[in-house]
Amino acid sequence: MKITLKDGSVKEYEGAKSIYEIALDISEGLARVATAGEVNGKTEDLRTVIEGDCALNILTAGDEKGLAALRHTTSHVMAEAVKRVRPNAKLAIGPSIDTGFYYDFDTEPFSREDLDEIEKEMKKVIKEGAKLERFTLPREEAIAFMKEKDEPYKVELIEDLPADAEISFYRQGEFVDLCAGPHLMSTKNIKAYKLISSSMAYWRGDSNKAQLQRIYGTAFAKKEELSDYLIYLEDVKKRDHNKLGREMELFTTVDVIGQGLPLLMPKGAKMIQTMQRWIEDEEEKWGYVRTKTPLMAKSDLYRISGHWDHYKEGMFVLGDEEEDKEVFALRPMTCPFQYYVYKASQKSYRDLPLRYGETSTLFRNEDSGEMHGLTRVRQFTISEGHLIVRPDQMVEEFKGCLALARKCLQTLGVEEDVTYRLSKWDPNNKEKYIGDASVWEETQNSIRKVLTELEIPFYEADGEAAFYGPKVDIQAKNVYGKEDTMITIQWDAVLAEQFDMYYIDQNGEKQRPYIIHRTSMGCYERTLAWLIEKYAGQFPTWLCPEQVRILPISEKYNDYADKVLTELKDNGILATVDLRSEKIGYKIRESRLNKVPYMLVVGQKEEEESTVSVRSRYKGDEGARSLSDFIEDISKEIRTKEIRKIEIEE
Repeated sequence: MKITLKDGSVKEYEGAKSIYEIALDISEGLARVATAGEVNGKTEDLRTVIEGDCALNILTAGDEKGLAALRHTTSHVMAEAVKRVRPNAKLAIGPSIDTGFYYDFDTEPFSREDLDEIEKEMKKVIKEGAKLERFTLPREEAIAFMKEKDEPYKVELIEDLPADAEISFYRQGEFVDLCAGPHLMSTKNIKAYKLISSSMAYWRGDSNKAQLQRIYGTAFAKKEELSDYLIYLEDVKKRDHNKLGREMELFTTVDVIGQGLPLLMPKGAKMIQTMQRWIEDEEEKWGYVRTKTPLMAKSDLYRISGHWDHYKEGMFVLGDEEEDKEVFALRPMTCPFQYYVYKASQKSYRDLPLRYGETSTLFRNEDSGEMHGLTRVRQFTISEGHLIVRPDQMVEEFKGCLALARKCLQTLGVEEDVTYRLSKWDPNNKEKYIGDASVWEETQNSIRKVLTELEIPFYEADGEAAFYGPKVDIQAKNVYGKEDTMITIQWDAVLAEQFDMYYIDQNGEKQRPYIIHRTSMGCYERTLAWLIEKYAGQFPTWLCPEQVRILPISEKYNDYADKVLTELKDNGILATVDLRSEKIGYKIRESRLNKVPYMLVVGQKEEEESTVSVRSRYKGDEGARSLSDFIEDISKEIRTKEIRKIEIEE
């Protein structure tokens, strides 16, 4: 058989060989660092036997898929260590992830001390150098095998597999785990690892199922790579919006108010206000008209839209259907409300497109385990909008929504940090959706064509669509690598029928419009969290809740400082003055810690010459300038929403 390697060279063998044997034949060095193989583009275990011609790429930890195999093996080592430390712990699942790996256990919560103890036990497991051996069992034997080991979660996983499935396991010494692989040849090949944290997780992500304890860890081929990653994690902790946002007094949470209900403090509220005014003004330039609709509605409205049948568990329902004549629910979206704005008068084809925009406060009953700072909350505000369009206008209007979203991302300085996802329905789970399969396929193809024409890179995901239509989700990761949807643009060809929406065409006939559900910037709270982490709190000047702080050298110059303050405020600049009787060096250091973009130091010389001594986080000491010149420059920076490069260490 002929094996074509990555570099184009060909190896010939008379009989079948495993991937590991081929790696060993190429070189002992390659075999030592090999973690998996790629056969005709498919990732395979090193133990996989090749029996015919193929293209083969030997993977190492330098490859993304090869590193995943290393990390997956490390998760098994961790699971064995946990079983040694806590023999009664039950095993759930332990995959590799982008940042490392995790494993879920049914046991008591883990402390940092527990993780340190497990790390020490992992070191012993690795030192023993057990070989990983793969074996398979028929389904019924596999179930009996796991029942004998008293591993109920593994039994459940196997029972979900087809009756004729062949179930694979990996053994390392006395430890055996249900697993599809791939894995390293031996535990001794694990050189650098660290257990990062632990948290609660629901079995299979379902809040109605068991609460498990998850341990997160990471692994690398070299200790230097691990060291660099741990340094990176320290920076991540500093940027974590849940920590930094509280330190900067942007928001807080209170137990007696409730989980997922953050309080925006004055600085955070000012930032939200700045973004909201910007978005509303920007949308008006793009032809949007504003609506203001109720925060709740009777269940009748949600029955028409389909939300009552498809989304009721995610809503806050007020009242009891069996006891009350009228049952209300806080709104999880604005679309059905804006539909009735549309229906309030008859529309002609000449009236379309109609672009409705609303700054909407919404309520969603998120699971308690999903709550996190500002990124996952139960009450939030969103730049929501719905476009009612003729079918022939749909493509251009959809492109316009994408263009507006991209302009918002560019203005915020985050355009390079996002990915685009075409979120499709799941044809194997049709009961979750409304509308015919042909409509779903047609609309998904239309979105795919739009993204392709605009040369926007995207990937596709089944099962991520809303129940009434496919969408483009603009995704971003937080500092920990968790992905969230920031902006959504959705193609809806079915709800106009549900609500009996129509327009009169040029022939005097009634026609159904199409609808685009979209956000221009998304959820304000989530965006604020994103920006905190993106800029580590050092926001562009136009977004800062405090843009200038005036620092008088002594009390003698407080009157001049107040005069400067008045001038700045009269020009719409967010400024404060520090009148405390502290030394100027202390005031400067504190202003820098508070991440204020500009400091204006004023004393005798500045008062006499009507100047200010400018210190900025961009260039440090910028020297004395006339107050009018400074106001002109910072006003332009704010007006143009410039993102200046920080040239000095904070």
